[in-house]
Amino acid sequence: MPYLFLILVVAGVAFFVLRRMQRKQVIAELLATPLDDAQRRVIAEQVPITQRLPPELRAGLEGRIHRFLEQVDFHGCNGLEVDDGMRLSIAAQACLLVVNSDAWYDGLSTILVYPGAFKSVQQNHDGYVVTEEEVVRTGESWLHGPVVLSWSHSERGARDDRDGHNVVIHEFAHQFDALSGATNGVPLLGPGQSFAEWERTFLEAFEAHVRRVETGRKTVIDAYGATGHEEFFAVAVELFFERPAALRREAPEVYAQLARLFRLDPATWG
Repeated sequence: MPYLFLILVVAGVAFFVLRRMQRKQVIAELLATPLDDAQRRVIAEQVPITQRLPPELRAGLEGRIHRFLEQVDFHGCNGLEVDDGMRLSIAAQACLLVVNSDAWYDGLSTILVYPGAFKSVQQNHDGYVVTEEEVVRTGESWLHGPVVLSWSHSERGARDDRDGHNVVIHEFAHQFDALSGATNGVPLLGPGQSFAEWERTFLEAFEAHVRRVETGRKTVIDAYGATGHEEFFAVAVELFFERPAALRREAPEVYAQLARLFRLDPATWG
């Protein structure tokens, strides 16, 4: 009996190791697969920011898009039929954040897509009292998935790639943030990044942003960032990709931290 148990344990471990090796091989093949010409045309039209990418990053983006589409299931809501163009658009935007990074959305398996803005129930805590209210959203990101998106806002945000507002990048900034185990504006940092330096930079920038918003002063970073550290991080990431020069002028230390985090320097693109 002990020998049978031992054999079963060894067989189970061998099976697990074999499955992991097979999965790694599948991922390697996906990452090495280029998009076809039709897919490239769709992404170029729907996500023009991708055309600013330096040539040395484009193959990496294409491979990550394949990996993303193989991993994630898209579900249309309220009668929306999600087509290949929608999938490519969302995947391309999501993969921009990890195009030059070892980070990946491992826990994400589902994206829900609504035709437009959708209603969500939000809980508010006041001591032991919990209240719920219905709010209208254009995007939502949960710690372990799913990501929920309004297609009309996702499409518009992608096509206008210089206004600093992009709902897909915003929600996937939350997904990136959540890789640390919590969505709190402190993601898993890049190699050589100091937590103390990150904390000092973002706390000072957040507090200065809140003061500007509260006194009615104009801000480059979206005012919504004043609602919490995690939202400040997400709107800063939107600006980092779409209006990098503006972010670098207004908050150079924030820009520098994000550049190290994503291993990207979009202010130099295009």
